[in-house]
Amino acid sequence: MSRICQLTGKKAITGNKVSHSNAKSRRQFKVNLKRKRFFVPETGEWVTLRVSTSAIKNINKKGIFACLKEAKEKGVLAG
Repeated sequence: MSRICQLTGKKAITGNKVSHSNAKSRRQFKVNLKRKRFFVPETGEWVTLRVSTSAIKNINKKGIFACLKEAKEKGVLAG
């Protein structure tokens, strides 16, 4: 399974690692993903998702049902 957030679609990006001597080499900035279970009260079921920590903050703010609906509209989440 690739390291992509199931709600926001965030994935790793590349950039430069810069040393003290200002020498640059390529590196990856990976997404902070967590596997988490959420209870969806509207449907009465549990959903397990692999989401970024920023997506967890959005879920706490908007609610899981709104975030799932938004992800399906954007085409990030299948279903």
